[in-house]
Amino acid sequence: MKRLQLVENIRRKKSLLCVGLDTDINKIPKYLVEEFENPVLEFNKMIIEATSEYAVAYKLNTAFYEAEGVGGWQNLESTIKMIPDDVFVIADAKRADIGNTSKMYARAFFESMNADAVTVAPYMGVDSVSPFLEYKNKWIILLALTSNKGSLDFQYLDIESKDMKLYENVLSVSSSWGDSNNMMFVVGATHPEDFKKIRDIVPNHFLLVPGIGAQGGDLEGVLRNGLIDEFGLLINSSRGIIYGSGARDFAKIAASRSKDLVDEMNKYIKY
Repeated sequence: MKRLQLVENIRRKKSLLCVGLDTDINKIPKYLVEEFENPVLEFNKMIIEATSEYAVAYKLNTAFYEAEGVGGWQNLESTIKMIPDDVFVIADAKRADIGNTSKMYARAFFESMNADAVTVAPYMGVDSVSPFLEYKNKWIILLALTSNKGSLDFQYLDIESKDMKLYENVLSVSSSWGDSNNMMFVVGATHPEDFKKIRDIVPNHFLLVPGIGAQGGDLEGVLRNGLIDEFGLLINSSRGIIYGSGARDFAKIAASRSKDLVDEMNKYIKY
């Protein structure tokens, strides 16, 4: 998907919402397990149908599918095929390795799975990332400042010779590997005060923002400090939307929570 298409979809839907399909068979409504041969796929189907009115993107954390073996991979592929063509599809795989291995990862998610984007770890440097950038109209989403508590272990380390934090150096260096048409960055909503600095470094790139909802991220702070003329944000919510109910009304509740989050965003956005 091209950047222009993504921006147009945001304007049309008046939404920045990315729904995380981190589907855990132990957390979905029990009636699905009892009544359906493939309860995970049925759950995903109903969530997509209920939320696609509001979602401009879906993010599938591949770990929840890989954990189920061959059947999980098949569910991942089948779920991606169920997502409407005008919705941005993110394979949240957090891959990267030496070049020839990254080439295979890129082939897996961009060709076999036909995802629009894949999350990529920057630690091994440019040669581990560049194979993903060879695909036209595909995106990488590079981990920069993550939403988990452990982000404090390394990402805020001072680089004295450059007078910046480690995550700032990741943004500064890696932004030259691609451009704002094929590269995004993961920046957690649990760090709203840092979005101003981040926008100084990458003023035009889209940011994928996890941490809203279950992790307690600051939506207002993110929007106030992170929005740009072409929006530049995809606000992700996973557990807060898909696990709103353990009963037969789960899809209806997911739709309601999606609408509520979009309505909350739109207090601060002009389309």
